Amino acid sequence: MKQSHFTLIALFLLVLVFIIATLFHDAGKEEQQAQRAADNNTALIKDYSVKAGSPTAKVTIVEFLDPACGTCAQFHPFVKQLMQQYPGKVNLVVRYLPFHKGSDQMVAMLEAARKQNKFWEVLELMFDTQSQWTVNHVAQPEVFWNFIDRAGVDAARIKQDMSDPAIMNIIQQDLADGKLLGADKTPSFFVNGKPLPSFGFKQLQTLVDTEVSANY
Repeated sequence: MKQSHFTLIALFLLVLVFIIATLFHDAGKEEQQAQRAADNNTALIKDYSVKAGSPTAKVTIVEFLDPACGTCAQFHPFVKQLMQQYPGKVNLVVRYLPFHKGSDQMVAMLEAARKQNKFWEVLELMFDTQSQWTVNHVAQPEVFWNFIDRAGVDAARIKQDMSDPAIMNIIQQDLADGKLLGADKTPSFFVNGKPLPSFGFKQLQTLVDTEVSANY
């Protein structure tokens, strides 16, 4: 057999070993994350957490998000679609991981808007205008003030309510809970306490479908 053939076989075997090792590593990582979520189940939902959908739904999506996260904006309509696909069967819990610089102020705006029952309107507006107030992954809250009136809020009251110390406590608690659960990126999803086995729209759809089938 020619030396070139030996080289090709050796390269093939090296690639095969690498693929197998990667698969085992990923499987082990997924198992660890699932166990971590199970061990810290009480960290998934807090009494103060924003919720949407039927309170009697048997399938709950917990989403850790950042208003300045582009991927969060992309996933938002998909999450709404999932809830519409299973009316009354799937609900949503929102938690915060403001990893981007300046995002803590965006969260503060959301929580202040929540006091006016305008949380979802402001979140939608943030995602719709995100490209205009986020530059190089840095949030610019001062720019978003130019848009906030579109959500039908009392902007002056929001500026006042943003300083409520309870809001910073919520942010700190969500960050701590996210760390406990292994949520190190945004968005991070858990469906009935189970983390996504891998990231993606299809994976979230599959996990929700599975939980709906198991519970209804």
